[in-house]
Amino acid sequence: MRVLNDARSLQPVNGRVCCAIGMFDGVHLGHQQVIRQAVSDAHQLEATSLCVTFDQHPAKVTAPERAPLLIHTLEQKLSAFESLGIESTLVLPFDEAMSQISGEAFIHGLAIDLERVSSICVGANFVFGHNRSGNVKLLQQLGQKLNYITHGLASVSLDQQTVSSTRIREAISAGQLDAAGQMLGREYALCGIVIQGDQQGRQLGFPTANLDTTDLCTPPRGVYAAHAEINEQPHRAVVNIGLRPTLKDPQPTLHVEAHLLDFEDDLYEQTCNLTFVGKLREEEEFESMDALKLQIEKDVIQARYLFTQL
Repeated sequence: MRVLNDARSLQPVNGRVCCAIGMFDGVHLGHQQVIRQAVSDAHQLEATSLCVTFDQHPAKVTAPERAPLLIHTLEQKLSAFESLGIESTLVLPFDEAMSQISGEAFIHGLAIDLERVSSICVGANFVFGHNRSGNVKLLQQLGQKLNYITHGLASVSLDQQTVSSTRIREAISAGQLDAAGQMLGREYALCGIVIQGDQQGRQLGFPTANLDTTDLCTPPRGVYAAHAEINEQPHRAVVNIGLRPTLKDPQPTLHVEAHLLDFEDDLYEQTCNLTFVGKLREEEEFESMDALKLQIEKDVIQARYLFTQL
């Protein structure tokens, strides 16, 4: 799959493009049907399928105080697009200038840059553009002028409730990871780049990969058994998500630390995907570092046992 930052560089087959447009955070079951419609249209019309998305959530610019934590990184989102058969993805920077473009101007600009848009696929409730001026009705009106078909696909329901990114975030935050996975249509995974930590785990004899999960929604604080994938290689891990109260940091921040079992190589700057097997315990404050070390030893034993039961 090609990843583009400029629509004019697409050069589509037969000059035709079938687009799926959206933020697509999580690429959940509802998003998937929108994207599959674009892929289907492209196949029927001998066109190029294209996802149009943004490098960050629009609310980060328009209402930073209400911007949601994301389900996936951009890398995860692109991987999900590719698995659905999309040929190219256009990642647009959502900045202040973009936030001022009306829905109509956005579509006109896209049509000019792509030259020949054959179809546009979105969710039925999709809104876009300055002051949310764009919606399915506008897309249909513009389609008559610009000669493209509009698909506004209805929401997908699961357990008699609409599948949405908001509902998935709530499930992840509540530790309902199986429910999140059902709505995603695949196992939930937390992804981050391994960054330099303060070596506290190594000093305790349990070196950890510290993940940068800035702006990401995370499961509840606690200690988990998890599968970690790095460079397409699987590992078993004990993962701590929390504020590390035993260290008594005056300004604690959330840490996601994965201790890979039977592995000690340098992992800095590599991408780590975590899928959770089970929660071992809640986050606790211990009276000493020795007590913490003893508990981590127990956590590792418990995790190893849990893996044998899979």
